[in-house]
Amino acid sequence: MTGRSEPYRVFLVDDHGVFRSGVRAELASENDMQVVGEAGAVADAVTGILQSSPDVVLLDVHMPAGGGIAVLRGIADAAPDKAPVFLALSVSDAAEDVIATIRAGARGYVTKTIGGPELADSVRRVADGDAVFSPRLAGFVLDSFTGRSPLPEPHLDPELDSLTPREMEVLRLLARGFTYREIAEDLVISIKTVETHASNVLRKTQQSNRNALTRWAANRHIS
Repeated sequence: MTGRSEPYRVFLVDDHGVFRSGVRAELASENDMQVVGEAGAVADAVTGILQSSPDVVLLDVHMPAGGGIAVLRGIADAAPDKAPVFLALSVSDAAEDVIATIRAGARGYVTKTIGGPELADSVRRVADGDAVFSPRLAGFVLDSFTGRSPLPEPHLDPELDSLTPREMEVLRLLARGFTYREIAEDLVISIKTVETHASNVLRKTQQSNRNALTRWAANRHIS
């Protein structure tokens, strides 16, 4: 506990509902924690974060439609001056995931093996300005920013990076062979909206048709 008078407002982002329920229950047992929202998809996360204005976002790294990095970019694009603090909470402890997530703007990175009290403490610390990492993960970040990382710099893909979270969702479903109607049903949007997103994806990726787009996506392991 700190001397803070208001609770720490936390937003949960994870595509596994059971895991979100567990985290919510753990944080609810802390007197200074308040879960103000949750989401299981990138687009819903961006919308929910903007609406709820949390202090800290607990962010899963691997999700469909671009994962945690897509959420970070979505918030950075929509509200760069009002972005909350992001703390990655992931099953992965791979160096490339840690480094990419921190470079995208997260303040810390902890693995899902963390206990409830330790997670709450990590939330407090990042909200109060600290950087927080699970044991050994900090070394990945230090090595990366001091030039000693054995990992290459992440490949920049301006065409892919130009896509919005929703366009990424449409791209993935197109790459899997979904029809426009099936995409509309899956994303709960109109077919006309799907057509608009698909047109934007073709334009931004500079592909002439859906077959070319499918090959383009396959070359980037998007599915």
